[in-house]
Amino acid sequence: MSALLEVRNLQTHFFRKKQAIPAVDGVDISIKKGETVALVGESGSGKSITSLSIMGLVPSPGGKIVGGEILFDGTDLTKLTESQLCKVRGNDISMIFQEPMTSLNPVLTIGEQITEVLMLHQKMSKTAAVKKAIEMLELVGFSRAAQIINDYPHRLSGGMRQRVMVAMAMSCNPKLLIADEPTTALDVTIQAQILDLMKDLSHKFDTSILLITHDLGVVSEIADRVVVMYCGQVVEEASVDDLFDEPLHPYTVGLMNSIPSIEADISRLESIQGNVPPPTNLPPGCRFAPRCPQAFDRCFNEVPTLEKKEGNRSVRCFLYEGKEA
Repeated sequence: MSALLEVRNLQTHFFRKKQAIPAVDGVDISIKKGETVALVGESGSGKSITSLSIMGLVPSPGGKIVGGEILFDGTDLTKLTESQLCKVRGNDISMIFQEPMTSLNPVLTIGEQITEVLMLHQKMSKTAAVKKAIEMLELVGFSRAAQIINDYPHRLSGGMRQRVMVAMAMSCNPKLLIADEPTTALDVTIQAQILDLMKDLSHKFDTSILLITHDLGVVSEIADRVVVMYCGQVVEEASVDDLFDEPLHPYTVGLMNSIPSIEADISRLESIQGNVPPPTNLPPGCRFAPRCPQAFDRCFNEVPTLEKKEGNRSVRCFLYEGKEA
């Protein structure tokens, strides 16, 4: 099956005092129709900038896509004008942000915000848009949808606001939904409800999902494939089953070991030593080498490439160079 989204060698830099800071450095991601791909890594690994690059929303001035391609349905989004991108955003590609209170307009009702999207992208009349807005709110679990459309965001709970964001994002039946940490600010029960909702809507509308998260528990619930990022680069890619059964890259192993287990009797969780280096001061060689318990001399001097392995997985590590996992 051909990919709906294919990101090739994406490079997004920020410029400060004539210095180019590589926030995203040569990232490759592909997503098939109806597939859910999780993009994981610590804060500062480049996940959100990758998603903003796909949406054409890199903060400017300062940030810029300086190389690579973002092919969506065969069209390179990096070559489109802003007006052409506006037709794609919200219509073919939608995004759910981490904190709905900063994404929803506090002075407009819920109904006004959803109908605005429908009238702009679907060219609906006001009456038809209101009807569709109520249908979408009912679809995401609101029993009082006809009343909710007249409410303002501050009158809703965090979980309800996130459901509104899902309804708004799915209202135009997008081909791709980008969800940036959609459950981080929610309690565990509401998290599960939002994830189930996203899965159900993905199946109903055959929508592909790019899920950005640092929570591997969320990944195991919803993803088909996982892409692990570190310091602006992809360090491992595998199906969700392969990744959880046998993580390859030492960074992925560290992330897995930091997950609490209901069976293990331990007093404290393992952690990866050190911190993600700032993109202004990246180490030579492998970027994870200063924190890696398995690093050897070569790791500190040479940059490993992302090599494909058996089982449609990839890893960027000298431990697996020239051999199968």
